[in-house]
Amino acid sequence: MENKAIGLDKGWDYMQKGITKLKRILEGLPEPPFTSEEYMMLYTTIYNMCTQKPPHDHSQQLYDKYREAFEEYISSTVLPSLREKHDEFMLRELAKRWANHKVMVRWLSRFFHYLDRYFIARRSLPTLNEVGLTCFRDLVYQEVHAKVKDAVITLIDRALLKNVLDIFVEIGMGKMDRYEDDFEADMLQDTGAYYSRKASSWIEEDSCPDYMLKSEECLKKERDRVSHYLHSSSETKLSEKVQNELLVAYANRLLEKEHSGCRPLLRDDKVEDLSRMYRLYCKIPQGLDPVANIFKPHITAEGTALVQQAEDATSNQASSAPGVQEQVLIRRTIELHDKYMAYVTDCFQNHTLFHKALKEAFEVFCNKTVTGNSSAELLATFCDNILKKGGSEKLSDEVIEETLEKVVKLLAYISDKDLFAEFYRKKLPRRLLFDRSANDDHKRSILTKLKQQCGGQFTSKMEGMVTDLTLARENQANYEDYLRSNSAAHPGIDLTVTVLTTGFWPSYKSFDLNLPAEMVKCVEVFKGFYETKTKHRKLTWIYSLGTCHINGKFEQKIIELIVSTYQAAVLLLFNASDRLSYSEIMAHLNLTHDDLLRLLHSLSCAKYKILSKEPNTKTISHGDYFEFNSKFTDKLRRIKVPLPPVDERKKVVEDVDKDRRYAIDAALVRIMKSRKVLGHQQLVSECVEQLSRMFKPDIKAIKKRMEDLITRDYLERDKENQNMFRYLA
Repeated sequence: MENKAIGLDKGWDYMQKGITKLKRILEGLPEPPFTSEEYMMLYTTIYNMCTQKPPHDHSQQLYDKYREAFEEYISSTVLPSLREKHDEFMLRELAKRWANHKVMVRWLSRFFHYLDRYFIARRSLPTLNEVGLTCFRDLVYQEVHAKVKDAVITLIDRALLKNVLDIFVEIGMGKMDRYEDDFEADMLQDTGAYYSRKASSWIEEDSCPDYMLKSEECLKKERDRVSHYLHSSSETKLSEKVQNELLVAYANRLLEKEHSGCRPLLRDDKVEDLSRMYRLYCKIPQGLDPVANIFKPHITAEGTALVQQAEDATSNQASSAPGVQEQVLIRRTIELHDKYMAYVTDCFQNHTLFHKALKEAFEVFCNKTVTGNSSAELLATFCDNILKKGGSEKLSDEVIEETLEKVVKLLAYISDKDLFAEFYRKKLPRRLLFDRSANDDHKRSILTKLKQQCGGQFTSKMEGMVTDLTLARENQANYEDYLRSNSAAHPGIDLTVTVLTTGFWPSYKSFDLNLPAEMVKCVEVFKGFYETKTKHRKLTWIYSLGTCHINGKFEQKIIELIVSTYQAAVLLLFNASDRLSYSEIMAHLNLTHDDLLRLLHSLSCAKYKILSKEPNTKTISHGDYFEFNSKFTDKLRRIKVPLPPVDERKKVVEDVDKDRRYAIDAALVRIMKSRKVLGHQQLVSECVEQLSRMFKPDIKAIKKRMEDLITRDYLERDKENQNMFRYLA
């Protein structure tokens, strides 16, 4: 056989026997499987017929006959078996025939393998595998795919579906166009029509939560459909189709449903339903926009209502302590923020759209004034109350820490952060100097939080104050050591001095008060001690911040009086005189009318009448006379005699305005220094941007500062274009 050439007919007869045996095996007829000898003989026959010298090389004829073998089998056996069956039975037959066909392609391509390796490769012809699959596609698939698609769409049996749909994928031989064009497109259209019908009845009958539950269930069902029998590439398209029909088409009607839409869900705290709304709409482009657009005004309305309640309560309760309602407002605003921040993190999965909505809503009502007070001041007062030792709220350290954290978050929404800083800076010294701070750690902690939120410049002076107090305590200890080791130094009375650095603290009025003789001595002793430490620093005494403990020897008992240094100076005058006129007191102490009126009022017209006054009226006049009231008594052995508070608000606002002018000047000069030439509009907007971290600069104020910088030769207008500015180095 090796020496003599094999003729085409003879060789093909031999191959035909092998092909017939293969067909019988595929048809399930009694036939023993191929032995390895049979397989080798069939392979070798093809090999020999393709390697004989021309004209006996039968490669081309064998390549054609390979195709004909499939065509003959399909025409005689496969197609008739499919044509006689319908619906599910036809699908089962198709799945079986496709599985058999793949087996036939695998075996025949092995027998004819030599063609693939040389003849086909050299001529760039379709491979044996491709030829086998193309025969099925052209003869079987083209005839039955339309019937198959219709049968598939109504079929329930998932395993069979998977097998049949795999034919659509595999028949594309690496491409998805057969699956997409011959099956998927119609499947998507049918699915869309089905859900469109469902949605149109559900939107009429169901509440928003019920509708969303059904939609979620449908989407899950479709995902299951993909995982069980559709090709994975269908998942996105199918989900989009269902989303489109159920959620996009009816988005407005669903979200705006009067008794169950997004607004009622927010109003009634339906957290689970809102979470579902987020899950459903987050997968749709711009799907969350309408939800966020409802969320923002909802929060704004709730916050504005809180402000209005505080306003109303304050005007209706003239008797209640000043500031109580404002403090309640801050507490409620914090609670509101906690509530909706939980919505943002839990229901809306921290989505930036909802963070933005929350921020913008809080910015609206956090910048409203309440009974003439700015929210910056209210927030500063709230902090002060929490941090005061024995303040109105008895809170644990953890709660104080947590509350401060929340206050700083609210501060982020306030445009006048510099106003908050100034009010806070004015209140901080009172807590520090009169030892009213609950805890040193809290003082440091809030400064750290403020620093993170607003930058180091915001807190540098406050940090300086806290550090000053630590140094002042050391200084006092050194003073006491000095007194113990220096027998010549006799201050006469106990003296505690707090030495502060001028730059960190607010500016206080320092009068040349004529100190009573008892006090002069101890001040001189302290000066002597301080000069041993440093010669380069000048001490300025702020008597308005001082406190004195003095014993009042009344007829019934001795009472310890806790008074300010000024009050003490007034009372000590009565050790030397029984009766003094207003003008005599003024001359002795060297005080202004304003201060003296406050002092004498606190000692003779207020709760504790330490001095008697002639005439006995409720107000102080320049012609009044005063005596020590020896009949005064009180059930306590120690009393604090308060001074009427001074309203510092006006001063704070003036200071902030002044600082803002400097800040605007500095920003304008900084910008122009780097840009050299800049248009009016751009200069203003860059200035606003630079300063907005601390306050929202007024455009008119910026223009005014620009004019001022022109007169001071920092900037000039362009002669050709009045809207252009130049920096003058």
